[in-house]
Amino acid sequence: MRVRPDATLELELIEANPLGARPGRGRAPFSILFRGPLAPVMPQQIYALAHEAMGSFEVFIVPVGPGHGGLLYEAIFT
Repeated sequence: MRVRPDATLELELIEANPLGARPGRGRAPFSILFRGPLAPVMPQQIYALAHEAMGSFEVFIVPVGPGHGGLLYEAIFT
C-alpha cells in the first residue's frame, strides 16, 4: 500500500483486530496496523492511500512506535 502526503511511502498491513461488537449499529469497529520504514516518521494525520486492488482512499493514521522490524502505524474504524 502506498501513502501520499507529499511523497510516496510503502506500508504493509500486518494486523487487523476487532474492537467489540455494537449490535444494531452496522459493522463492528476494528483497528488495522501497518508497518513502514523507520524513517521518515509520518505524523498523525489523514493520508491518501493507494492500493492496486482496492484503489485510492483517505485514512487517519497514527504512528504507534517501532516494532516488527519497522515503524508501526494504526488506523481505527468505528
